[in-house]
Order: sequence, then structure tokens, then C-alpha cells
Amino acid sequence: MSNTSSARRPRSLGITFGVLPVGEKNAITDVPGVLVGQTTLHDDALGMHTGVTAILPHGGNVFQDKVPAGIFLGNGFGKMAGYPQVKELGNLETPIALTNTLSVGPAIEALVDWTLSRPGNESVKSVNALVGETNDGKVNDIRARFIRPEHVLEALEKADDGPVEEGCVGAGSGTVAFGFKAGIGTASRVLPKTLGGWRVGALVQANFGGLLTVKGVEVGVRLGGWPCQKEMEACESADGSIMMIIATDAPLDARNLERLAKRAFMGMTKTGGVASNGSGDFALAFSTNPTVRVKHALPAQTLEGAPTVRNDDMTGLFMAAIESTEEAIINALFAAHDVADKEGRVVRALPVDDVLAMLDRAGVRRA
Repeated sequence: MSNTSSARRPRSLGITFGVLPVGEKNAITDVPGVLVGQTTLHDDALGMHTGVTAILPHGGNVFQDKVPAGIFLGNGFGKMAGYPQVKELGNLETPIALTNTLSVGPAIEALVDWTLSRPGNESVKSVNALVGETNDGKVNDIRARFIRPEHVLEALEKADDGPVEEGCVGAGSGTVAFGFKAGIGTASRVLPKTLGGWRVGALVQANFGGLLTVKGVEVGVRLGGWPCQKEMEACESADGSIMMIIATDAPLDARNLERLAKRAFMGMTKTGGVASNGSGDFALAFSTNPTVRVKHALPAQTLEGAPTVRNDDMTGLFMAAIESTEEAIINALFAAHDVADKEGRVVRALPVDDVLAMLDRAGVRRA
């Protein structure tokens, strides 16, 4: 069985997901305003394979110009910081930082420093930093706690709206999904004008388990890696987590953003994820549309709410979130490469050539 990997994205190899058209970059940065920056730390000798991925909803002062957001918790074996306030108030007031489980603290510190240092925030005395995590300890020497606040600040400073690097980068440097080296993945969709013309993008930090399925083909079974295949006890092992970030320029309120976040789990399920007992599975969705932003200091005369997308018009956005999340997860697996821990144990990347052969036999890959 081949262990070769490909730097090419699945779509360029004839593997498509869903029916909606993709954005120009097929990335979360296709959503106007969204910026992504990453800090990657790799050192085989130290067993250091970790990093930070930062997502900014816009390039301005996020605290003063908050964006509506909704969070859906699929399985709570996780340590997401900032969750309660976003759930309660329905808005996001800092960028999102993704990192490893034991580095949530430095990420909070960095987001607080970043926010307090923004012009206009001189009197700010409370910051709800939003930090997501997955446990990269299968590859990374997580107890060494390599991440420092400066690594998070570096990712924030580097953030731009260009193509997003995938695979073993940023917060995905040490992650594993379905038993294969995984990482960061992203994808996007553009709704037709008849459905609003809105954009939806997904970015995932893939580090979870289940029965890997690509285009309906049970790849995990054929590659010999799936829960309980060898012994029933394997089903009880903690196998990672996933952070799914959904962005859209559709004018949505927090309630419908939570509904949008829920659909990310449908995309995860299509790849074979099972949200195991030991997995922290979170989805967060936010809107970049300027008309629905929440001003920190809101004059009394502007309290009237802006028009938002009706419930009856949400289905196209739901489809876009499902398709984007599914493709982002598979992109993360295809982009990854073999990585060794400090003892020399190698976590193999997905054998792409073998997967392509399976899809060809099933007749689900375009020529």
C-alpha cells in the first residue's frame, strides 16, 4: 500500500463535493473581510509539531466593531475559551485563535494584549478572548508547551485575505484525523444570485476519529483503520477533536448563525466523523456583513435592527456550510505529510494514490 501524498487539492484531482460553486480561492478568505494568519513550529529533535491559526472576522477593531456569532457544541470534551459569553450575547469581540490543548492560556493572553493595544481600546477592562483547541499530543510533545503569546501575536500580525495554507501548518501542525496525519483545511461556496449570492467559507482544525469516508466510499475500512476494527476497547479511546469555523457575508443574527454552525457537523459526518466520547467537537459561525455588526458604543438613535436573512431563505446557506466543511476536512488530509514524534514514531499521511484508485473503481472521480 502506497504512502505517497500529494500537494494537490482533491478538487484538482477530480474529487468534488456537493453542487454549489466554489469561491476563487476555495478558502474561508473568500468571505469578504476574513483574514487568516498562521504560525508553524516544527522541530523533529524537540518533538515540536504545533502552532497557531488566527482567524480575523475583519481588519478593523473587532472589540469596537463586534460581529454576530453562534456556537454549536457537538461533544464537549474540549477547552474552548470564551464560549459562554458568545453563547449568551451572540457576538464575537476578538479574533479567533486555534492552537493545542495546553496552549489555550498563552493564546488568551495574546488576544487580550492584542485587543488592549488596539487604538480606541484604551479604556477597555474586559476582553472575551475566543480560543479553540485540539490535542496534538500524538505527534507533538504537548507537555513541553512550546506555544508562547508571541507566536499567537505573530499569527495575528501575518493575517491576510490570500490563499490559506493547508495540512501540517499552524494549529494543524501536529493533528491526526482518522488515524492519518491531518491539519488545517479550508473551502468555500458562493450561492447563486437567486439564493442571495452570499459567500460561505469553512476552516477546520482536523484532529478527530471515525470511519473515513470520501465521496461515499468507505476509505477507512479499506485502508485498515477504523474504530473497533482490532479490539472493542479502541472505541473508548480519546481521539482528538475538531474545530470548525464558518464565515459568511450573509446578514445573519446570532440565532441563525448557531443554526448555520450546526450544519458544519453534517459536513463532518459526511467524512465519517463520529464525535466520540473523547472528542471536543465545536463549530462557530460568524457574519462579516457590516450591517449586522454590534457597535461597542452604540448611540441611542441607531438602536433599530438591520434587516437579516429570513428563516425561509437559510437553506442555501446550510448547504454551503455542509459542503464547505466536508471539503475542508478532506483538503486537510490530502495536504498533510508524514510527521515523526521525538521518539521517531511516524504518523503517516493519507495514502492519496490508494484513495484515488478506490474512488476510480467506485466511479466517483471526474476524469
